[in-house]
Amino acid sequence: MERNAIVWFRRDLRLSDLPTLLAAADAAERSLALFVLDDALLAPSGAVRRTFLFRCLRALDAELGGRLMVVRGEPDKIVPALAAEIDAQTVHVSADFGPYGARRDAAVAEALGSTALVATGSPYAVTPGRIRKRDGTPYRVFTPFRKAWIEHGWRAPARTDAATVTWLDPSGLSSRLPVPPDDDQSAAALPPAGESAALSRWHEFRDSDLRSYRDERDRPDIDSTSHMSVYLKYGCVHPRTLLHDLRGDGDDATFRSELAWREFYADVLHHHPETARRNYDRRFDAIDYTPWPEANEPFTAWKSGCTGFPIVDAGMRQLLAEGWMHNRVRMITASFLTKDLHIPWRWGARHFMRHLADGDLASNQHGWQWTAGTGTDAAPYFRVFNPTTQGQKFDPHGDYVRRWVPELRGISGKAVHTLPGGPPSGYPKPIVDHQHERRVALEHYAAITNRGGSNTRSS
Repeated sequence: MERNAIVWFRRDLRLSDLPTLLAAADAAERSLALFVLDDALLAPSGAVRRTFLFRCLRALDAELGGRLMVVRGEPDKIVPALAAEIDAQTVHVSADFGPYGARRDAAVAEALGSTALVATGSPYAVTPGRIRKRDGTPYRVFTPFRKAWIEHGWRAPARTDAATVTWLDPSGLSSRLPVPPDDDQSAAALPPAGESAALSRWHEFRDSDLRSYRDERDRPDIDSTSHMSVYLKYGCVHPRTLLHDLRGDGDDATFRSELAWREFYADVLHHHPETARRNYDRRFDAIDYTPWPEANEPFTAWKSGCTGFPIVDAGMRQLLAEGWMHNRVRMITASFLTKDLHIPWRWGARHFMRHLADGDLASNQHGWQWTAGTGTDAAPYFRVFNPTTQGQKFDPHGDYVRRWVPELRGISGKAVHTLPGGPPSGYPKPIVDHQHERRVALEHYAAITNRGGSNTRSS
């Protein structure tokens, strides 16, 4: 009697450097490639993220020779039913450390009964929860985490491909669905999807733009970032594959540090899953924000890129057009929402998650908290980005703003950030006075500090 297994793909939509395949090949003679369309994850995703996911699934199906089984439903019902149908002894996954993923996998494991749910590897170079301080507690601050993360190290890429596993043909299984079509082709100008596209993009960046990454990574006017975040989000490439190519200092070390941020935020969310929705630093539960419905008008102006602050508007319009935004501009727009408009970071984080193709819960929520000052930084709230000076520094010629704000294309050079002659016809005046709102933000912080209380999390 043949031994069968299921390889359940989730955030690992690739076939190379996938230890899950080695575990499945050891455990069974044939495996079913499975992806479950889970409404608990699809419903809060915007059209951009769904569309990119579906394109990645089609790319994976092509690599598997049309043998990817796609089913829609609740995983704790679908996976056990399929395991029973093909008499699978094991179900193989990459471990999921997100709040929902951990709950889902526990429910599936229980529903599988005697069929084992086998987790091998994860979407991270170092599994969340593995790195701790000497006293056994998790790290709260990035820099010591990064040092410990580098000292811990990671495995070499796993040698796997489509031929590592003998795949079952799913065509005779009753619940199979066609691989989904595009959800909305007009949603955004998305990059090519899938593992081959991810590796091609990485090699292009590694061999060209990486050499100037340290000096140019904060420049949104220069296309010198890796654009790997969307591929890491869906596991079209594993961070271990990238780290394997980063052997030196300088630009290699700078990019390695950016990967460490991703792993740090995953570790924080693993230990404190409530921070996906709540402040990491609970003192900020008491801070004053602009109340609803007064916040509606400025929030709408921010979402649509009509604040009268050119660098902010350029970033928000890029988000809607491309499903992506340069990381420096993410910080500028987040600071503007939380410190200039005094709107809770959760509103902005939700908007980003709906429109970003690379929307990753841990990185998005904790990136927002870092900028809002409610997160893991040691002295965060005094950091209030001045959107005008940020634009002058990081878009020194104004090219980024002019690319995304056509109303300002008639203004040359860095004057596009200050608009010395006033805003041209069709472009709004600034909706707030930055210097005034900066003082208000610091007054809000002083108010909760004077009330007393302390951060409930140990440092």
